[in-house]
Amino acid sequence: MPDDTTRWTVSVSKETETVVRSCLAPRRMKNGDLSKCIEEAVKWRVLDQTMTEARSKFADMPSAELESLIDEAVAAVRKDKSPKVR
Repeated sequence: MPDDTTRWTVSVSKETETVVRSCLAPRRMKNGDLSKCIEEAVKWRVLDQTMTEARSKFADMPSAELESLIDEAVAAVRKDKSPKVR
């Protein structure tokens, strides 16, 4: 096991176990792939919760103002990421 991993003990319902294993089996995925599946699911869930939280914070902002704010942020990132000319 790589040094950058942590062991978890998780409990799931029998129904969840059955669904996950029946999903992994046709893809010929093994037990080690179960860890990858869980990690990917957790990352997607965290992203979903982060996006929901961010959306709620801007819910009252007029759409034109939000678009302008997004455009400014994108322009700033693009400026920082653009190649430097010598």
